Amino acid sequence: MNIFKTPEGYLYSNRALLALFIPLLIEYGLEFFVGFADSVMVASLGEAAISGVSLVDFLVQLLIFSFSALATGGAVVAGQYLGDKQIDKARNSATQLVWFSTILSTVLMILVVLLRHFLIGILFGQIEADVWANADMYLYIVALSIPFLAIYNAGAAIFRTTNNATIPMKILLICDVLNVVGNAFCIYYLGWDVRGVAIPTVISRALAAVLIMHFAVDDNYKLHIKKTLKHKFDFVILRKVLHVGIPYGIENGLFQLGRVLVLSIVSTFGTMAIAANSVGYAIGIFSVLPGFAINLGLTAVISNCVGANDYEQARYYNKKCLIIVVISHIVINLIIFAGLPLILGIYNLSAQTAVMASEMIIWHGIFAIIIWPLSFTIPATFRGAGDSKSVMYISLAVMFVCRIGLSYVIADWMGIGVFGTWIAMFIDWYVRAGIYIYRYFSNKWTEYRVV
Repeated sequence: MNIFKTPEGYLYSNRALLALFIPLLIEYGLEFFVGFADSVMVASLGEAAISGVSLVDFLVQLLIFSFSALATGGAVVAGQYLGDKQIDKARNSATQLVWFSTILSTVLMILVVLLRHFLIGILFGQIEADVWANADMYLYIVALSIPFLAIYNAGAAIFRTTNNATIPMKILLICDVLNVVGNAFCIYYLGWDVRGVAIPTVISRALAAVLIMHFAVDDNYKLHIKKTLKHKFDFVILRKVLHVGIPYGIENGLFQLGRVLVLSIVSTFGTMAIAANSVGYAIGIFSVLPGFAINLGLTAVISNCVGANDYEQARYYNKKCLIIVVISHIVINLIIFAGLPLILGIYNLSAQTAVMASEMIIWHGIFAIIIWPLSFTIPATFRGAGDSKSVMYISLAVMFVCRIGLSYVIADWMGIGVFGTWIAMFIDWYVRAGIYIYRYFSNKWTEYRVV
């Protein structure tokens, strides 16, 4: 079968896939660019500021990915209902997702604000006083945006389920531009400290949540949610949403927690290591940007295929998207490698810090092409089929053994330093890729249809 020529009668033509993937790619690109722009602006405040903000960003990412996972659970259920032509149940699952995400995220926001000193202390240990002060101030403000993030993620997932990724992209474009402009104004014109990054971030996320809900309650939209402040949970539907969302949320949450724990190792190597690690991540994350975007769309595609009980199509789109991810990663990493000296020059880092960051970025890009697609695109197919628990178990086992355990061994015990944590991450990718390949060809993932 010609993988680039879609068989007649299949759910998604090449044009339909592009209509789904390109807005997602732009949306993720915008999100990563804002993170990059923020890190550049914060860098102008000194290495203590960028270190404090980067520490908190790892913690906030833990919450962001958890709510993104919950939204994915709702999207999988809605997608399978759509594939099975049960429109009312698909709409109900979307409504349940939005309400549950809003309530849960509000509770978490309150907890983070009240416990922020404890969280910084327990996760990052003995960091320098100026780094602590910046981290505390930044976390206090940016935590207020947690409910807005959850609402936006839920709404965006609903639109992607119906192959409409354009609306979330346009919303994020508007809000991200306002975010970057606000950051620049507050830092460079008003002369604020890390508050200049935090406050515009909260405002832009609040606007994104309001806009996505404005479109989601439109009765003309296929998966619209109910216009009411009186909500009654449908626990049958909600249980299906959580069946996929909770394992993926736990996986994402603990994965980000694992990164925070690894960062606690990095923090012991000093401010220079923290800064290099932060810049390395901020730039290196672009090397897997296409994969993140395509995987999100692939989950929606697979959920529709499984809802229609057509696993041949699911296998076809899995293979096709794997190839697309590899090709796109080759292209974007060549661009990053070519522009790396110029990009690093923007940060105004010390020579030694720049060398450390450069080494991280280059190796991250190489492995993003070689092994990342197998490690992260195949499980996106599993989740779309409803097989999220096995992915959670595999991911967490490998993470704790390889990503965290080997970080201590390689970085600390073997004396490699901060780059040792990156070596452990690459080993993690290889191990999980091998396990996922085995599970894919075992066909066990075809036994977990949600609806």
